[in-house]
Order: sequence, then structure tokens, then C-alpha cells
Amino acid sequence: MKLRTKYILFVVLLHALALALSFYIFDKDRVYFIVSEVFIIISVIIAVQLYQQLIRPIKMLLQGIEAIKDQDFNVKFLPTGKHEVDELINVYNQMIDALRDERTRQEEQHFFLEKLIHTSPTGIVILDHDNRVQQLNPKAAQILGLTEKVLIGQEIGLMQNPLLLQAASLKAGETITVKPDGINTYKLQRSYFVDRGFQRGFLMIEELTAEILAAEKNAYGKVIRMMAHEVNNTIGPVNSILQSALRTDSLWQTQPDGLLNNALQVAFDRNQNLNHFMRNFADLVKLPPANKKQTDLNLLLQAIIELMQIKAHGKNVQLVFNPGPKPCIIAADVEQLEQALINIVKNAIEAIETEGAVTFDIDTKKRLLTITDNGKGITGEENAQLFSPFFSTKKDGQGIGLTLVREIMLNHGFEFSLKTIAEHRTVFSINFN
Repeated sequence: MKLRTKYILFVVLLHALALALSFYIFDKDRVYFIVSEVFIIISVIIAVQLYQQLIRPIKMLLQGIEAIKDQDFNVKFLPTGKHEVDELINVYNQMIDALRDERTRQEEQHFFLEKLIHTSPTGIVILDHDNRVQQLNPKAAQILGLTEKVLIGQEIGLMQNPLLLQAASLKAGETITVKPDGINTYKLQRSYFVDRGFQRGFLMIEELTAEILAAEKNAYGKVIRMMAHEVNNTIGPVNSILQSALRTDSLWQTQPDGLLNNALQVAFDRNQNLNHFMRNFADLVKLPPANKKQTDLNLLLQAIIELMQIKAHGKNVQLVFNPGPKPCIIAADVEQLEQALINIVKNAIEAIETEGAVTFDIDTKKRLLTITDNGKGITGEENAQLFSPFFSTKKDGQGIGLTLVREIMLNHGFEFSLKTIAEHRTVFSINFN
């Protein structure tokens, strides 16, 4: 029963009882009966006024509660002139002002946070309680190579994405650096925040490729320059002495068998090879900016295939290329791109152990070149280090071929990848857009 109903019942019963008693007590004395009736009437009037004074603040409180339920923090009450009611109204109005200010502050913070996440250069993936993707920013979608529509609602541990699979194994607070394709490097960090009393996880994916490549190039550039300087300082004078000795016929008159002469010639040739070896390393550091010109990719590939035919024939490898009916015009530094493609084809031929084929395909619409071989493929351990300087899977490899390819591709701004997509099927792709 409501308080208002209880009060009305109490007042009605009390005055009905007073009216009945006055009738029985003062039945014979009309003066006292009239006086008692007047007092009862006055009491009823006072009870009504008290009812209005007591119920009005309650009604106002109920209106305020309804406004708070509806999250309408603009409803405020004016003073009534009654001290107790005005105190209550003042407290309510202060509370409404505080709630409105707090809501405004939270909305501003939420908007700022949403804007910050949306424009962040770091990929952010917000998860629900079941490790399913609930929200992500554009950078995360770009890094993962998947659209938001595909990712939302998917459990990260079940998605065929190397970054998400790595992230699924992380615990809150853990960080790991991964290199899924041997080219790009990412920092994965898993953390959590509290949402309505429950912990919810999120992932941060930071791309470190540019910084690592710059630091890496700076480090090996210093080493190569120092090595080239020392080697050239030694080889130059030594070769000069060897050439002078080889040209002085009087030194060999007492050497009819020519053994010493041959030994010096071998030493001279070895020095020349060492000098060439160091120049190959120096090319990584001294690579000039790409002088891009319009060129037909079909003609460039045909020239490279003709150049590599002898090496391919020696290993029973076929070079298969069916040029399109129309030219595929790209903007590139022909000399640098030719050097990169020669390294790619050379590696593809050497990856084939007995017989096989290297296939060249051009997608004119997508401006995409793929070079496919059916060699032994790339292992998971090799994949992470493919384009690292001085890393090679060959016994006599210098580890600069793919590094030079990487530098030339980055110098042009071309997207590229090298991966084994199936058994005996390895693809090097270059996007010329």
C-alpha cells in the first residue's frame, strides 16, 4: 500500500471516529456539538494542507527518479519557498548537475578514445569474453589483410592468419615480435581492460618493419663500408706489386716451369674475386634512388629468360613464359629491376634439385607478376629469415641476393612476397601498383 493511501485512510478513519464520538457525547448539548464539529472541520483542513505539503515533495522525487531512469539529466525543480522542500530540491538539483557533467565528460572521453583508436597507427583488436573479435580499427584490418565484416565474431585461435594465431597463444601482459613472411616485422601485445566489472582482452599490433629495416641497414652498412675500406686498402697495393712482378720477364728466366708465375697469377685472380665479392656487398649500401622510366615488363622478362637459359638448361629446368597480347607497361628503374629479377630466377632454378620448371605469369589488370618454381620449398624456420642480411640456405651463399632484392623492391615502393603455398610450389610475387 502506498504512503499516500495510508495517510488518507488514517485521516478519514480518525475524523470519522471523532465525528461519531462528538455525536454520542454532545448529542444533548448542541453548542458543544457544533464547537466539536468546527474543530473537526478545521482538523480536516489542516490534514489536507499537511497532505499537500508532504505528498508534493514525494511526487517531485518520483518525477526526478523517472528522469534519472530515462537518463534525462536536464530536469530540475524550482524552489517552493518551504525550507524543508527547498533543501531537498537543492540537493536533487546539485545531483542532477553532477550527473549531467559526468555524462558529458564520459561522452567526450569516449568520443576521444574512439577517434584515437580509429586513427591510431597501431592495429587494435578488441575481444569479447570468448576471445572473439568484437571491434577493430582500420589499421588492424589493413595489417591482417582482412575486412571488418570477415573478422567480427570470429575466434582468433581458429582463424588462418599467422598474426592472430600467434596472438591467441599470448597471455595478458605478454609481448612478442614476429616476422610471418620474412619481410614485415610486427610487435604483438595482449592486454585487458575492465568493462562493467568484467575483464576484456584486446590486442595491439604494431608494425616495426620500417624502423627495423632502417636500423638493420644502418648496422650492416657500417660493417660493409669498414670491410670494403680495409680490403681495398690491402688489395690495391698487393695487386699492383703482383702485376709488376708478372710483367717483369727477367724474374722468370730462371723459372722454366713457370710454377711461381702461375702461383702469382692465381693470387692476383683471387684478389680480383675478393674485390668483386666486396663490391657485391657495397651495392647494398650504395643503391641509388630508383630512376623510374616506362618499360614493357614482357620485353624485360623475355630478356632475362634468354640470359638465364644456359643456367636453367644445365639443371634440366624449363623457363615457361607466355607473354600477353598487349604490353604491360610499368614505371621502374630497368637496371635495378633486372638485377632483382635475375636474383629471383637464379634462386628459383637453384631450388629445383633435378628437373622442373620456373613459370612466369603476369596479371595485367592487377599489375601483378608471379614467378613460380616447383623446387624443395621454404621451411618455417627459413621463412622468418629469408630477407635478412647474410642469411643463406646455400653452403657457399653470401646471403646478399634476397637482401638486394628486398632493397630494390623497397626502393621502388613495390609490394612483394616469397612463400611456399603448397608442396613443391613456391611463389615470388611483385605488385607494380
